[in-house]
Amino acid sequence: MKVAALLILGCLVWEGLAKPQFPEQEKDPDFWKGWAQRSLKTALTLQELNKNIAKNVILFLGDGMGISTVTAARILKGQMNGLSGEETQLEMDKFPYVALSKTYNTNAQVPDSAGTATAYLCGVKANEGTVGVSAASVRSQCNTTQGNEVTSILKWAKDSGKSVGIVTTTRVNHATPSAAYAHCVDRDWYSDGDMPAEALQNGCKDIARQLFENIPDINVIMGGGRKYMYPKNTPDVEYPGDKKHNGTRKDGRNLVGEWTDRVKDKRGYYVWNKKDLLSLNPNNVDYLLGLFEPADLSYELERNIETDPSLTEMVDVAIKILKKNERGFYLLVEGGRIDHGHHEGKAKQALHEAVEMDRAITRADLLTSVYDTLTVVTADHSHVFSFGGYTPRGNSIFGLAPILSDIDQKPFTSILYGNGPGFKLVNGSRENVSTVDYEQNNYLAQSAVPLRSETHGGEDVAIFSKGPMAHLLHGVQEQHYIPHVMAYAACIGQNKDHCRTKSGSSSLSHISPVLAVLLSVTWLLC
Repeated sequence: MKVAALLILGCLVWEGLAKPQFPEQEKDPDFWKGWAQRSLKTALTLQELNKNIAKNVILFLGDGMGISTVTAARILKGQMNGLSGEETQLEMDKFPYVALSKTYNTNAQVPDSAGTATAYLCGVKANEGTVGVSAASVRSQCNTTQGNEVTSILKWAKDSGKSVGIVTTTRVNHATPSAAYAHCVDRDWYSDGDMPAEALQNGCKDIARQLFENIPDINVIMGGGRKYMYPKNTPDVEYPGDKKHNGTRKDGRNLVGEWTDRVKDKRGYYVWNKKDLLSLNPNNVDYLLGLFEPADLSYELERNIETDPSLTEMVDVAIKILKKNERGFYLLVEGGRIDHGHHEGKAKQALHEAVEMDRAITRADLLTSVYDTLTVVTADHSHVFSFGGYTPRGNSIFGLAPILSDIDQKPFTSILYGNGPGFKLVNGSRENVSTVDYEQNNYLAQSAVPLRSETHGGEDVAIFSKGPMAHLLHGVQEQHYIPHVMAYAACIGQNKDHCRTKSGSSSLSHISPVLAVLLSVTWLLC
């Protein structure tokens, strides 16, 4: 029986090889040579470096978006559009500069999202589990906070007069966004209800409170996390009958109410659903707080498109609000649930999250100019996620490999995890995946080692960049280098000497290309 199955599968594979599933034009060498020549011409233009001053800076952070995730998301994007997928371009693929980032934390070879966020936002490597503090701070030890705080590029931008924003698909006080504004020795101190009594007694503040107190004039904040903003047992506005979504604060404070009172005369608005968000006129909004779920937002595949905004929709509104500032803006955008999908072993959820973040990058590109906007796309860390198995061109990214295991003679999916919840034995041996729906949204891809939650990976991640000074993100870099480049490009923070001409006047890079030419001609004529 086993031999027969192998023969049948072998015939299917041979048939696939005999009839290549790729466009006829790809048989012609001139097709590939022409493609390469076009790429070469594009590459030659990169010698003309964009050394303008970046008026705007956008950081897209795909949480857990390792290189294998980027590749698989690219294929998925193409297959969602009826193509084989491999030849598709993600928006980030179009960026002219690509580097690698070393993601380790000061005390961890394989990092977490808090220590890494401190690196790429504050420019300082830190211990795992801590946000906005140096490596002198010890996780969960409140008394190691004071004196070890480090500030982020979001604060540097705000201090320079730029508008600033945070958009995430997680709770707004999760690890990634919190490093932009908080100084906390424990990433899990979401509200005071999550903190030990000793930490509260020693004066440490929860992350939700720091969101509104440390940098009180953040222009745009969007994501989830409502329950951390309200007094304990306060029913949620969207799920009033579900106690798990009730408020968690022990101090009795209503942080949303306090924020609303503070900005009511400053064109500030609070929204908690898609309808209210999209009904706003960005031209009439200077401050926006959008909290769309009690905790994290729903996965894109499970999102209620009537009531919940997509990441792309949130980014669209955010940029339209922020770009009104003549001095420009800094925006942090996190595709945070890529990470959650991988942790749960749900590759389909993770990859659809990555494709949605790429849509948001496309939307940001349409709303900005490469002339004055530095855009960086990167990840905080990878995952033990892989796909392989000698799959043929156009194979469903969620499909089976074309061969059986030569050990247990069972099929396997192309996508696999090194560890995680997908480990399963049936009658003492590996589950036969052909007996289950391995393409359903929440299918748990098989893993080699059983764990309740799949782990991060330790390899380098990619940095894609375009716009002013993007060429400085090159080669293999330490992760904490990223915000220093972004600050240099925008003339904020530490390095500002290059922002003025030798005569001491401001650089023409701040103004439009046409105006710069006119001024230069006028100067020469005079």
